Amino acid sequence: MIKAVFFDMDGTILDTLGDLTDALNHAFKEAGHRADYGIEMTKLFFGSGVKVAVKRGLATEAGVDKDKLDLIGTEKEKKIYVADDKEVERITKIYMPYYAANCNIKTGPYKGIIEAIRRIREKGIKTAVVSNKPDVAVKKLSEDLFYGLFDISLGETEGIRRKPAPDMLKKAMDNLNVTAEDSVYVGDSEIDMLTAKNSDMRCISCDWGFRSRDYLEKQGADQIVSDANEMLEKILDV
Repeated sequence: MIKAVFFDMDGTILDTLGDLTDALNHAFKEAGHRADYGIEMTKLFFGSGVKVAVKRGLATEAGVDKDKLDLIGTEKEKKIYVADDKEVERITKIYMPYYAANCNIKTGPYKGIIEAIRRIREKGIKTAVVSNKPDVAVKKLSEDLFYGLFDISLGETEGIRRKPAPDMLKKAMDNLNVTAEDSVYVGDSEIDMLTAKNSDMRCISCDWGFRSRDYLEKQGADQIVSDANEMLEKILDV
């Protein structure tokens, strides 16, 4: 019997692409860089935290092929792009307050997600958000758009390794007094699959977010769902 469901945020429960794109372009423009990225490119940038997204934007500006962007943020990063850490930090410092103030303009839950989370909770199952998004934005969006639907919401926090390290998920499990064996993680990216694997937790991947079904299959996803109802069935069946 499943006791807890942990959700990623961007691309899983929330369509945040409009606000992420605007904030990233704002930060790049203010810093004097290319600032014309569209939603499809932004999808490729995010998933591993803001600094990795900034690195991927800078790498794209430098001519790195989009098919190699997912290597940035991994141990293979330096083989394809060496970032200027000071510049990444400078852009990130512009991005963070802007996004915090503008993170809920174009953002909204995916179809059927709120109803599905309510059904999960009606079954007595705990729910939580564990995301690489900045913690202040995660908590704000959870409060504004999912009031009362999550037992805890945890974003990227100084001193806790971000996903795919298991630290954030383990902290959330400890908070809810559950184990990996009686929990499931729901996410839309390869980072979420790795996070679940590194935490010894089962994973359900959704194909409506930042990664395509084809990409998820190539990354070895165990279970892929295409809408909130299918997700709910998998969760209650796990």
